[in-house]
Amino acid sequence: MRYSAGLINTVREVPSEAEVISHQLMLRAGMIKKLAAGVYSFLPLGYRVIRKIEEIIRKEMDQAGAQEVFLPVLCPAELWQDSGRWSVYGPELMRCKDRHNREFCLGPTHEEVITDLVRREVKSYRQLPLNLYQIQTKFRDEIRPRFGLMRGREFIMKDAYSFDCDEAGADVSYQRMKETYQNIFRKCGLKFTMVEADTGAIGGNFSHEFMVLADSGEDLVVSCQKCSYGSNIERAECLPSKEKALPDAPLKPVEAVLTPKYTAVDEVADFLKVKKDEGVKTLIMKADEQEVVVLMRGDHELNEVKLKNLLNAVDIVMADEATIETITGGSVGFSGPVGLERVKIVADYSVQNLFNFVTGANKKDTHLVNVNWGRDCPVPQFADLRLVTETDRCPRCQDKLTITRGIEVGHIFKLGTKYSKALKAEYLDQKGDEKTIIMGCYGIGVGRTMAASIEQNHDKDGIIWPMPIAPYQVLVLPTDVTDKNIKDTAHDVYKQLLACGIETIIDDRDERPGVKFKDADLLGFPLRITIGSRSLKQGVIEIRIRKTGENLQVPKDDYKNRVIKLIQELQPQE
Repeated sequence: MRYSAGLINTVREVPSEAEVISHQLMLRAGMIKKLAAGVYSFLPLGYRVIRKIEEIIRKEMDQAGAQEVFLPVLCPAELWQDSGRWSVYGPELMRCKDRHNREFCLGPTHEEVITDLVRREVKSYRQLPLNLYQIQTKFRDEIRPRFGLMRGREFIMKDAYSFDCDEAGADVSYQRMKETYQNIFRKCGLKFTMVEADTGAIGGNFSHEFMVLADSGEDLVVSCQKCSYGSNIERAECLPSKEKALPDAPLKPVEAVLTPKYTAVDEVADFLKVKKDEGVKTLIMKADEQEVVVLMRGDHELNEVKLKNLLNAVDIVMADEATIETITGGSVGFSGPVGLERVKIVADYSVQNLFNFVTGANKKDTHLVNVNWGRDCPVPQFADLRLVTETDRCPRCQDKLTITRGIEVGHIFKLGTKYSKALKAEYLDQKGDEKTIIMGCYGIGVGRTMAASIEQNHDKDGIIWPMPIAPYQVLVLPTDVTDKNIKDTAHDVYKQLLACGIETIIDDRDERPGVKFKDADLLGFPLRITIGSRSLKQGVIEIRIRKTGENLQVPKDDYKNRVIKLIQELQPQE
């Protein structure tokens, strides 16, 4: 590839629209171009990276026994209505109608379509197990597209679906995909971790996420170094306290205390001279339009996903002021559980053993002190409802937890019969009896993987591509193309590397060396061969390793062997 013939337009300024480094660098490197909010075109260099990631995915999926298909983007509403997701999925589902007024959606995921295909094609247990996958564009009408390829409205995704006769077979398929995903991300040259995750809108009863570790990640990852427990923050478990329920100290009489204008937990604790963990804050929520009171310890935060799962709710939001005042009979900011009737109350485990605690009095500018369960307010339903903190212990081995940031690039699910039962995907077993197929679902964000790689591999000068997914492995850079000796030598090196099967680009532009060096670092090619007058006089070829910044002076007659060896050394270790 000749640089001068390529569509490669680099820019020096950081685009104002770009919030994260991957978005900034891909725009600056001319790898993507914005068409609309959350919608991007891939330019040649960027698309080469996408194709390489896809090739790795295809190779590993094929080796795992999966078969590639290609499903329609346009999905009939009837299928989504049969599964129950037409109304559940919400405004993120891009809906449209044809000229006959029939409703469709642009597929954000393909559980319904693939299940419909299999129920028509698979009739016998002899056709199972089966694993089908595709790599295709998906659509989700994100309310706030951001972070470039991280959260767009149109994106490339690999989705796979397994079909088995029973749970034992489904477990084998799930484990095989878990291992396959680890191989995929390892061979992409990424540092990643696998964590337990919530199933969300996809459904099912079990799932794992694959997180690329990066400081800029929008997801929080909870992990234990001792037992390898890992979870995203939404699913991370908080164990009930082992302290005894009844205190040795006496229960003091409840007392109302004026707390004028103090509503925040910190303010109330300081005013009353108590610790934040001695208070119970009261949240009035709506779960699918049904009011529910949630009680949390003052120093903890509600995990809405846990609350949603506990209540089996689709949507969780804070109640408005009018609703709060109707339920509590008091002002917003002073809510508490005392005197609340005819409303469901749930509480986090962390408040279960509190006594003589502080809470709102359901009266303006007033809090109650020395409140106790049973005596002053009804004992609520206790559950794990909070976000884990680094002071919590591992739910598996009780060791210390750490919280880091990560970028989700893959997600695998045990779906069970959620879709196959709804859509009547059945098979005949050995006895001729009809049985429901057991399903699994496995997704990889191809564009997200590209962006996550940059988030994990960059410096102040630009991208540092891992060798397996770099757009080109080697850049040949003649410092002066007007010098015949330099130009001819550079083209000879370029042709010889191509003849060796090495993916090579030559910067044949008539530009200053400084401009070329800047662009080379920005674009992130793993190896750069610089051809200049000084090195030619010395009879050496200069090879620079982008990842380490190391410059190697290699005898001219040995540069090909050295390049081949470096390419091998820069491949991910098995």
